[in-house]
Formats: sequence, structure tokens, C-alpha cells
Amino acid sequence: MTAELYHLIGGEKVKGTSGRFSDVFWPMTGEVAAKVPLASEEELRAAVENAKAAQPAWAATNPQKRARVMLKFLHLCQENYDELAELLAREHGKTIPDAKGDIQRGLEVVEFACGIPHLQKGEFTEGAGPGIDMFSMRQPLGVVAGITPFNFPAMIPMWKFAPAIVSGNAFILKPSERDPSVPLRLAELMLEAGLPKGILNVVNGDKVAVDAILDDPDIKAVGFVGSTPIAEYVYTRATASGKRAHCFGGAKNHMVIMPDADLDQVADALIGAGYGSAGERCMAISVAVPVGEETANRLIEKLTPRVEALKIGLSTDPDADFGPMVTAEAVERTKGYVDLGIEEGAKLVVDGRDFVMQGYEDGFYMGGCLFDNVTPDMRIYKEEIFGPVLSVVRAKDYEEALRLPSEHEYGNGVAIYTRDGDTARDFMTKVNVGMVGVNVPIPVPLAYYTFGGWKRSGFGDLNQHGPDAIRFYTKTKTVTQRWPSGVKEGAEFSIPTMD
Repeated sequence: MTAELYHLIGGEKVKGTSGRFSDVFWPMTGEVAAKVPLASEEELRAAVENAKAAQPAWAATNPQKRARVMLKFLHLCQENYDELAELLAREHGKTIPDAKGDIQRGLEVVEFACGIPHLQKGEFTEGAGPGIDMFSMRQPLGVVAGITPFNFPAMIPMWKFAPAIVSGNAFILKPSERDPSVPLRLAELMLEAGLPKGILNVVNGDKVAVDAILDDPDIKAVGFVGSTPIAEYVYTRATASGKRAHCFGGAKNHMVIMPDADLDQVADALIGAGYGSAGERCMAISVAVPVGEETANRLIEKLTPRVEALKIGLSTDPDADFGPMVTAEAVERTKGYVDLGIEEGAKLVVDGRDFVMQGYEDGFYMGGCLFDNVTPDMRIYKEEIFGPVLSVVRAKDYEEALRLPSEHEYGNGVAIYTRDGDTARDFMTKVNVGMVGVNVPIPVPLAYYTFGGWKRSGFGDLNQHGPDAIRFYTKTKTVTQRWPSGVKEGAEFSIPTMD
């Protein structure tokens, strides 16, 4: 029997009233597991009204108490870790260990957010002028929102709502309609942790709900993660209506391999970074850039048997390297890119298009693909594939290898593998990309640093998590105060100074 999911508004489970639903699949089997309601503008507005009513009292709650709710939520997630991971794997398709990593990287931001008593402190200057003291305060914005993607249904929602809520805001979460059960469960755990009703609302939906968020005058900021065209759309529409926005889009992450690199280490790193989670990661390495023909030939020799040996299996299979993709459409889209790469003249070294999971023929499976001799003019190089496809682009020298990621329209992440410190230092200084790994394949910063790409991978001035998140979800108020004792009388007509 197909389950019917719900919205979480004002701390209550609310059935959808729009009459519109979207299917939620189990990628392992291809079955429709649930129907999720797609909110109307009125349903979104109801969530905003609940959030708006609850937010002032939450903002007036001292930061230590807000942090204690987060700490309790952290403990509840740890107690329910296996349940959350199984639920995530079932709806998304990633393996259980990968699902646990998804949850853990979200919880690390929750841990960081527990430091809000320190993070939200302002500054103070005694005696800034004659009898004058100055200080600043960081205050919440009010009601804010997050629109999050399917590929990290635990991590990205926590990246958004944890710093926002702990800063004193109320939050509207619009998760992906493809795998909404984990975001709903996280919100329920927040309520169990003591979060007041109305501070975290989950509204499921599609473009109707997104546009309602972007146009609602009571929502003061919106964060988004998804494809670049939609990120640009959300950023443009949100800022046009006077909102703060930080919106993160697509990627084409390169790994530069210098001739002195350990190629066994490189090949293992590429296999994990390129094919983990079936390549459905914004930080996946999708382009390998070996420097020199000898390096390239040796790399292909080492990669080919590793790609051929990849084990695609059920999400619950502890020996699987990766599981199914999220939808049948995602599989067909990825296969279409492989077809295109062949047409464009790239050499398909390993072909995973015909992979079938025995006994699960209706599941959304695809094997790993490896291209060689890809060139920068090809669409498979220019565009984000978001599937288990790795492209090798041969560079004749270091300068060409540096130019490739620097001149690509996306600037999310990049890595270099080398044993030479001078080369690594030059690369990390000059490359025009937001996050850099040196002998690290997926350079996702830890929670107390900030995460965000450059160029068309990110729109907005502030990034995700780290101190930027607190700055994004708060506004600064600066107070200049003087008490009348000892102050000379009489009007002053010149601009005030501190002399």
C-alpha cells in the first residue's frame, strides 16, 4: 500500500489540501513507495504565519537555551542514527555507509551551531569618545527559508536550519519532493528536542511552493542548493523581492594529476570521488586531468580495471560501492550524456550503460563509465552530468592543467595530486575555484570553515556553514551611547566626531 506523506506546520502533521501529489520511489526496486503532497501558495502561507507568530519568543530565548535544544537534537539523531540512515538509503539509493556520512556531515554543522553563545556575540568599545561607549549586536532576521536538493536529504537541510534556528530565526524548509522522509523525520526530532512549535516547518512542494517562498514578504532570507539554472533563478527572484539569498548550483570538479603523483593513490581517490553515491554529488570529481602523455597512459591503465570491478548493488548491501540512482529519469539522462560523448569523439574505455541488477530489473541502476581523450569543447566536459561518469582530459603541461578548472564556468571544487610542495602552493594560490584539495579528492571543509563555490557554482556574498552562516542569518545593529553626566549643553550643528 502506498503511504501518503504530509507537511509539518506549527508542530503538527498536516495533510496536503492542494490535490496535487508527487510519487516517491524506492530506487532499489523502482516501486512507488509514497505520495508526497505538493503545497499550494495557501499552505506555504500557513507555515509562514505559524513561523511568524512563534519567532519573537524564540528570538527572546537566551542563546544558551537555544544551544541546549540543538544539543538534545544532536543526541536524538545519534540515538536514531541507524533508522535515519536506512530511511535515507531507501528513498535516495545511496548505500548505508554513504547515508551515514550524509547524516554525520550535517550533524557536524549542528555541533558547530551549539556554539551560538559565542558565535552571536557582538563587539564593544569602552570610551570610543568623551563619555561614549559603542557596541554591536547580532540579531535574527525573523522568518527564513531553505530549498534543499535530493542528493543530500539530511546534510543540506541541517546545514540550513541549524545555524538559522539557533540564531533565533524561524525556518521554512522546502525539501526535495524525491526523498522528503528524512527531512520530515529530522523536524520531528527537533520538536522532540524541545524546539517550540512553529520554529521549524516543513512544506513539501514543487515550483509553486518555491515561487511562494521567493515572493512572500515575511520571508527575509532564502538558501538554495541545486542545479545552476535554478540557483540563478532563485537568487534573482529572491533578491528582486528584497531578500538575502545564497544559492549554490552545479559543478565540474577537476583533479589535476602531476607526473610525480602516486598513481595508485590517485586511482583509488578517483574511484571513490568519482563514483561514490553514483556520482550524484556536487563535490564529485568528474574530470581527471593527468599532466603529460605518460601520466595519462599510466592513469588509464590503473583506472580501467578499477572501474570495471566496481560493485553496484542494493543500498543495503554492505559490499556495494554504490547503489541505484535516484530516479529512472536520472539514469536515462546520464546514459544520454554517455551517448553524446561517443558522438563527440571521446573514447569510451568502460561502458556501464547496460548494467542490470539481477532480481531488481526495475530499479534505477547504472554501471560506471570511463571516458578518455575528452576535450574542453565537448558538452560532456562543459556540462554537469551528475552520474557515475568520469572524463579524462589530457593536459600537455602544468599551465594547461591549471587553466582548465580556472576557465571552466563552474568553480565549486578542485584537487591536485603531487609530491611537490612548490607546485601545490602555486596551484592553490592561482586556481580560480572556491574549494581546493591538495592530495585530498573531495575538499569539503569541516563545519567551522565555510563551504561554497565560485563563478556559476555559487550566487551570493556569503557561503554555507561556518561563521558565514551566522552572518547570513543575522543582521548587525550598532549602538552608540552616552549618558548625560558631564556632557556640555547646547546644540551641535557639525557632524558628530569622537574628538
